[in-house]
Amino acid sequence: MKLQTQLTVAFTTLLVVTMLFVTIAIHSLLLDVLIQNEKDQLAEKGELLAQFLYSEVAPRNFSDWLNDEEVYLFIYNRANEQVMLYSSSLEVSTIETWVNRYDLTNNNQPLWSDGETEYVVSILPIYPELLNQELVLITPLGDLQAVQSVFFNRLVIVFMFGVIVIAILSHYLTMRLVTPLTQLKHQLKKVEKRQFDALERIKATGEIKEVEESMVDMARALERYMKSQQQFFQNASHELKTPLMTIQGYAEGIKDGVFTGEEEARGLEVMTQEIGRLKKIINEMILLAKLDSDETIYHDETIYISHLIQQAIDRAIPLATDQQIALNHKVIDDLTVVVDEEKVLRALMNVMTNAIRHAKTQVLVEARHEQGRLYITVDDDGDGIDEALMPQLFDRFIKGKGGETGLGLAISRAIIERSNGTIEVAHSPSGGARFTIIL
Repeated sequence: MKLQTQLTVAFTTLLVVTMLFVTIAIHSLLLDVLIQNEKDQLAEKGELLAQFLYSEVAPRNFSDWLNDEEVYLFIYNRANEQVMLYSSSLEVSTIETWVNRYDLTNNNQPLWSDGETEYVVSILPIYPELLNQELVLITPLGDLQAVQSVFFNRLVIVFMFGVIVIAILSHYLTMRLVTPLTQLKHQLKKVEKRQFDALERIKATGEIKEVEESMVDMARALERYMKSQQQFFQNASHELKTPLMTIQGYAEGIKDGVFTGEEEARGLEVMTQEIGRLKKIINEMILLAKLDSDETIYHDETIYISHLIQQAIDRAIPLATDQQIALNHKVIDDLTVVVDEEKVLRALMNVMTNAIRHAKTQVLVEARHEQGRLYITVDDDGDGIDEALMPQLFDRFIKGKGGETGLGLAISRAIIERSNGTIEVAHSPSGGARFTIIL
């Protein structure tokens, strides 16, 4: 069964059950209301009759009016326990049965019965300060039941009409709810088939809109990932192919005797260098794959940031000295962080060696604390980074001027993000590039 049908049935059933309970409650309360209203009317008539019972106007003058109203009466004298006056349509035996069965001193009487018909009763004392008599007014319940029946029949008609309206409204409302979900399903099918260009936005509100936006973001991210993977494999094949072709060329030349003497020695040296470069590329590709998929290679521990930076400085000094670059550092806030020391040290080293290669005279490493975050900035005074290259600088095999494998900064980003941080690049006040690691 489709979701729309399920929701329509559920809403309709819920509302129908609710209306059914309301209808039953109204039906049961209606008769009580009618009975109470009839008692109030009998009490008003009794007060009017009591004013004429002992006047010059004979009670029989009211007989026609009482018959038209289907109201019966009798007067009961409690002093001698006798019925003094009663309607001609009432039988004496019936009145005696009522007198013996019911309490005539209480006006809150239940329904009286003569064995066949039930009656609504109202009892009023006549001049209680002078007489010890009660006026008893009685009317059949049948008329009230007829009114109740008419009302109930109309209530059933309203109920059936309400069920139809509820079913239509439930179908309309659930259709508005389910239609965006159905459209969202079709868009997810397009994502499944990698048809990213065919994605269409869905008109929706509330949580469904949030899901739709998340789906679009996911599709765009997946599209970017697939393109980056495709670009990665293209770049990887190119980077691996170049040293392999160099190695193959020199190997075949040495084998065929094309290179001899010094050329042979130089060819072997080039082959050794290319093998080392090839090995470095492969090791970095393996490391990137592990960083993305292997959770066990991270071992977090608490370290001081000053200790981390000092280790990076010690390892980078030989390269800086060789390039004649002044390597300075400043730790403004010496805090502790919980990270994998070796991995974060490698990420920082990749950034620092990149800065040293592009600097003109100096590189500055600084650590500071702001609003609960640790900022490590690496500034150089080189020529800076091309604006068009910045958005993709941390992608794999993206190399700037003088780059090596194009994997160093990609490895740094993977390590920092795994450490719940971010890495950014911008222009440095020194004129070169500024890399910022935020932990």
